Amino acid sequence: MKRVLSGIQPSGKLTLGNYIGALKNFVTLQHDHVCNFMVVDLHAITVPQNPADLREQSESVAALFVAAGIDPAKANVYMQSHVRQHAQLGWMLTTLTSMGELERMTQFKDKSAGKESVGAGLFVYPALMAADILIYNADLVPVGEDQKQHLELTRDLAGRFNSRYGEYFKMPEPYIPKVGARIMSLDDASKKMSKSNPNPGSMIALLDTPDEIRKKISRATTDSGREVRFDPANKPEVSNLITIYSQCSGLSVAEVEARYEGQMYGPFKKDLAEVVVSELEPLQQRYRDIRQSGEIRSILRQGAEKASEMAEKTLTDVQQLMGFLPY
Repeated sequence: MKRVLSGIQPSGKLTLGNYIGALKNFVTLQHDHVCNFMVVDLHAITVPQNPADLREQSESVAALFVAAGIDPAKANVYMQSHVRQHAQLGWMLTTLTSMGELERMTQFKDKSAGKESVGAGLFVYPALMAADILIYNADLVPVGEDQKQHLELTRDLAGRFNSRYGEYFKMPEPYIPKVGARIMSLDDASKKMSKSNPNPGSMIALLDTPDEIRKKISRATTDSGREVRFDPANKPEVSNLITIYSQCSGLSVAEVEARYEGQMYGPFKKDLAEVVVSELEPLQQRYRDIRQSGEIRSILRQGAEKASEMAEKTLTDVQQLMGFLPY
């Protein structure tokens, strides 16, 4: 079976966009792939974090992984920092990475813009991201469009290592679903729904209450006109809401359009809110059960142990190829 690697940072509240664009795909992939899904806490500290908040959010995100349907018996769920080989290979890969490559990373440009001082970790963390993937010799990496540049760097580093030390690493491929991979902001459909957006009305958090969900959807920006029609070029706001409806209901986009033919936005948005509430209620109950039981700690421990076994094999091979003296 092919190997899959992906992760989500424990910064901010996970959103409906994370659920549709990432978590639902993780659940699908776990059935016929060897999957490693991690909470990337080492990436999170590239910008300042409150320690208590980082601990709480890390455990919360891990619990949401399981609540969304990831089965710890089928996929490894763990903290990035619990598998030390990520950081070790990350350092080795920084020695293969040029300053120019890191300077071209758009995320570094975005996060460092306007700041007088930027930590070195933010600059070099794409090498750690490459290590996250290559430590398992992953075949597929579920990524959003905004992360494709990092995967391209990973492929470049894998090729550079293979050329210098001998063929070893696979060339990982992106896994990008055609539908629902990119859910947009509720207040501006030109921007991705993001947990880092300071406007809480721009996104639906996975743990929002039903009333909060209803309020946010009722206030979601819509296009001029009245027709509930999927047309991303001319009606991006309504098209985004139709995508959410489709992904949460199981109906096709065409079926959603047909259901609201001749109706205005009001009834559509009211029904959409109930569709989202119904989709998230079981996840929220499972999340509460997981947190109350304390089982997430043992899930993370077991996931890290299994992931470490795979990662240690790769690290040992890489160290030998690079000329390190065996321990």
